[in-house]
Amino acid sequence: MQNYADDIKDFVESHATGLSVALVAGVGLLALQRWMAGGVCRSKASLEGKTVLITGANTGIGKETALDMAQRGARVILACRDMNRARIAADEIRQKSGNGNVVVKKLDLASLQSVRDLAREVQEKEERLDILINNAGIMMCPKWETEDGFEMQFGVNHLGHFLLTNCLLDLLKKSAPSRVVVVSSLAHERGRIHFDDINLDEDYKPEVSYRQSKLANVLFSRELAARLKDTGVTVYSLHPGVIRTELGRYLLPTLALWKRIAASIFMKIVKGPWEGAQTTIYCAVDEKLANESGLYYSDCAPKTPAPLALDDAAAKKLWDLSASMVGLA
Repeated sequence: MQNYADDIKDFVESHATGLSVALVAGVGLLALQRWMAGGVCRSKASLEGKTVLITGANTGIGKETALDMAQRGARVILACRDMNRARIAADEIRQKSGNGNVVVKKLDLASLQSVRDLAREVQEKEERLDILINNAGIMMCPKWETEDGFEMQFGVNHLGHFLLTNCLLDLLKKSAPSRVVVVSSLAHERGRIHFDDINLDEDYKPEVSYRQSKLANVLFSRELAARLKDTGVTVYSLHPGVIRTELGRYLLPTLALWKRIAASIFMKIVKGPWEGAQTTIYCAVDEKLANESGLYYSDCAPKTPAPLALDDAAAKKLWDLSASMVGLA
């Protein structure tokens, strides 16, 4: 035993520098991981008697958000494109939350008809809608088109949610105080709205399209909040953080091998879905936000968005263009 202890002592003494570097690196990595985890929603608000609709709630932060809403006692509607995965997610949420009032409804945001069908069903069958969470999205996909001929990222991330929200406004107003939460991204800071080529037909780049759609999310939230002033419906947009989810499934295969390796290492320290859902949950339930509307949040706190996201003229112009594209009067 003494020889064993001596061997350990000799090893430590002879590798003191390396062990010190490893220790500092380990502590630094843990600190970085903790910092990147971001804020946590501390609200204990109950949602008994409330109804929440979440798009894209069968996976990632949408699923975690749905679980939280169910645990607070809400009736939760998972509005999803893949019904099989949505049913599996709903079963899991019911079991974990002990709340059987979790339902699944079909929604394909790449189809305006699907959006209208869901909105009509919700209006006909639901007595109230207290929280609408526009969570679903697509990221960095190739140049695809929606069923209606729109560029896919702009169509799904913005236009689909724009139409859905507008179709449900009467029910939201009837249920006031109610909330609309729009999941955007830090990527909006590098975006701009290409009003003269909104579908990016002239020069499509996946990252340019994604940034445009995320800027559209923030501008839409800002204009919607202005239009809903004094109605009891409040609006919030947010950056959930860099998260380990399926959202980047179209991006990774396009990267060089060394970038994929670096990305896989980086993903070990970024937010998981639970951490990534916290700002969405915060905007949906925190009592302190009841009188705030039209602001942008990150890590469970208000944050100033990019200057272009504060352009009221651009927000109105985007609204008018979007309304024309989806056929809203």
